[in-house]
Amino acid sequence: MPPHPLPSKTDALTRRYGPEAVPAAGPWNDVVAHLLDHRSVRGYRSDPLPAGTLETLVAAAQSAATSSNMQTWSVVAVTDPALKAAFAQIAAKQKHIEQCPLFLVWVADLSRAERLGKAEGTPLEALPYLETFLVASIDAALAAQNAVVAAESFGLSTVYIGALRNDVEAVARHLALPPGSFGVFGLCVGYADPAAVSEVKPRLPQAAILHHDRYAPRDETVHRAVYDRALSEFSRRHEMAQYSWTERVITRLGKAASLQGRDRLRGALAALGLPLR
Repeated sequence: MPPHPLPSKTDALTRRYGPEAVPAAGPWNDVVAHLLDHRSVRGYRSDPLPAGTLETLVAAAQSAATSSNMQTWSVVAVTDPALKAAFAQIAAKQKHIEQCPLFLVWVADLSRAERLGKAEGTPLEALPYLETFLVASIDAALAAQNAVVAAESFGLSTVYIGALRNDVEAVARHLALPPGSFGVFGLCVGYADPAAVSEVKPRLPQAAILHHDRYAPRDETVHRAVYDRALSEFSRRHEMAQYSWTERVITRLGKAASLQGRDRLRGALAALGLPLR
């Protein structure tokens, strides 16, 4: 069960969008309430997970859609404190990686298909193409999100760690990943530390992202202003510094240096056996 009661429809939509942008309420059930109640948690107790939890999460992950049933992903379950400490350093010293009892590294994995081709004596010409790489990365993301939903249904908390891509070559070395694979992101899983305050983070108004039949952005400045107010208030309560969504996007994308090493990702992928044609 979730660590707190599921919200009502009105409360869930208000938390997710803010009081100025609540969308029309349609069909509702506990699954939808559970999804809207998602929040990232960056503080964990060290309590071990119940026996079989990892296997159940992987079963949920493997139940996600996968392109042409190729299943071009893998996951590495990390519990070794030294390994978690190394990943925390790669990910800009995010201490929750060390705190959580289970850290999952989701891998875009074309190496398994390459081994299959070699075993069958059949070269796989499409392996080094961007499309195939996208398929593997998307497959990994879909699988991970299924695992997140399953984990949260058990009262566990999670947070994605995209900063593993700060140094994908180091991640590959630590995990002994074979050529043709790379760690797309990590995922902390565990019981939330009560001292780690968490709250549903508001999202853009639906009017800013929902289009009908044709892509037709309208009143983006208005919608952005509404969201800037909601996110500024959220960040005031929960972040080190108050910021708006506009400020976050500009800070994150304004300079290549903000990518913290991920601006060199194409070359690093080539070194990992993913040349991307």
